[in-house]
Amino acid sequence: MTTQASPSPSSAIRSFARCCCLLASLPTGSMLWHGAALAQAIDLSHGGQIAVTALGGFDWDQNLKKVVAYDQAKAVRNNATVTADKLIAYYRKKLPAGATATEQAAPPPAVQPDHPTPDPAPSTTTATPPGTTATASTARTGEGKTADDQDSGSNEIYRLEAIGHVHIFTDTDQAWGDKAVYDMDKAVLVMTGKNLRLTTPQDVLTARDSMEYYSQQHISIGRGDATVTTDDHRQIRADVLVGYSSLVDTPRTDTSGQNKTGSSGDPLASGSNKLEKVNAFGHVWVRTQTEIVTGDRGVYVPDSGIARIVGNVHITRGPNQIQGAAAIINMHTGIATMTERPGGRVSGLIVPNNGDSSDRK
Repeated sequence: MTTQASPSPSSAIRSFARCCCLLASLPTGSMLWHGAALAQAIDLSHGGQIAVTALGGFDWDQNLKKVVAYDQAKAVRNNATVTADKLIAYYRKKLPAGATATEQAAPPPAVQPDHPTPDPAPSTTTATPPGTTATASTARTGEGKTADDQDSGSNEIYRLEAIGHVHIFTDTDQAWGDKAVYDMDKAVLVMTGKNLRLTTPQDVLTARDSMEYYSQQHISIGRGDATVTTDDHRQIRADVLVGYSSLVDTPRTDTSGQNKTGSSGDPLASGSNKLEKVNAFGHVWVRTQTEIVTGDRGVYVPDSGIARIVGNVHITRGPNQIQGAAAIINMHTGIATMTERPGGRVSGLIVPNNGDSSDRK
């Protein structure tokens, strides 16, 4: 059975991976702390500097090898900014090239998006940062080296946490959550909280449980009633939405001779990421301007413009409804085709004279 579909929800599906562009721009470089208690550049393995400020100052815990910024803490790198009630950076000696990451202190718990771990007990000691001159009262450890000596030199941050009223934003996009954890070694960012939300000029993404970004694999995930709503009210919703992107690093030259990375302000079409595929799992629900399509699973490939929803599929338009095993929607032509398993039959309920003037086949 074939239907003439309304304008496609492709913009809603494409928009999910825009969170990659925002999350990928988070701090991954050297960190420059500012404040009365701390002013020290801590070098990461790669990237640019992160300028960190805090109204409440900083604490440095030598035992846990962490630095905490309190009260209206802010981290800025290029055009990306992270603000939170508290920022925590865990550091270690910078490893030689090719060396295996081995934390010099007991590492914090691994990233657990579904069950965020409690924060380590805050240190009550406010100390001078690594690399400063040791005082006469500084205890000596090891081979005649002071604790400051052991923490001096080239350090790197391997984990960054933002806790409380987390707000991440660029020039165009914004994200909110209660907690964000960035694992530098795994290049994984996880945001959790009660009101997870990402806004772009065209779309709004929400999720109940977590928003995740795996930068090495270029995968972004929204978990728990994940929903994308476009500015023209199209919407896709599922238990889990997974976006797969690829890097695009070839700039183009416009007619004026200036190099540009794309044709629009959409990072998916212009920046360093191109959306290749979106998978939707569990209670998939797609809304166009005139129709609602539901199913168990779905996949969308932007290059081909084809979306496929499978498993207990229903297409509803007003009082009219058809059911089948799968539906294929061509986003370019606006044609939706319902199919059934071999030997099965597509069923439907068509209400005559309902004011729907469109042709449905």
